[in-house]
Amino acid sequence: MDVNPALVLSLWTGGTAACGAVVAWWRIVGSGYSWLTGAVVAVLGVGAGAAGSGRLAYAGAVLAIAGALMGRRPRLAAAFFAGSAVAFGLAAGADSPWIPVLSGMAFLGGVTATMMLGHWYLVDPRLPRSALERLDVVAGAGLLIDFIYMVLNGALEWMPADAILGWAFVALTLMTFLLLVAVWYSLQEPSYTGVMAATGLSYLAVLTSFGVVVLGRLLAFGSS
Repeated sequence: MDVNPALVLSLWTGGTAACGAVVAWWRIVGSGYSWLTGAVVAVLGVGAGAAGSGRLAYAGAVLAIAGALMGRRPRLAAAFFAGSAVAFGLAAGADSPWIPVLSGMAFLGGVTATMMLGHWYLVDPRLPRSALERLDVVAGAGLLIDFIYMVLNGALEWMPADAILGWAFVALTLMTFLLLVAVWYSLQEPSYTGVMAATGLSYLAVLTSFGVVVLGRLLAFGSS
């Protein structure tokens, strides 16, 4: 596995596109969410392409823009976002096994989509909280699978010179898991403040998740 910015950006962008497809398919939000998802995926996708993911990333960005333009037709938007996710998944899978590709996409995408969708409750507090709960579960499952895969491939067998990175990986993984658990329990709070707390916690989880993804892969596979 070649651990580089193109890989991380492709995982993040592909996961965000995949979760955007799911949210569009649920038809619980208006076209504005599709526009937001398409814009985010397109910008990150161009970054992934420039970092080395090439044509697949650019194709994924174009598909994301098409999904945004189909915002008023959610099923079509979902199809375009799904195609975008496949393109980024293929870009990430060019130099990486498929298990960490899928787990990384689920983890990063689930966390990011939870944070993005949480803001839509400011527009319509009546939105079902089950959508945020499902995305949170997707992120948590991706985190656990990703962590187990990296451990099985030697992420915890670091050399003394890498001890600081190793302990940082363990600490960030635990912190991120606790944040995702806290998001879940915040959503059980019946008042609107529960959603606000969950959205804020997901912000922190987005930040710590990158440390988990990058450090885990560096410790298990190194960098070319």
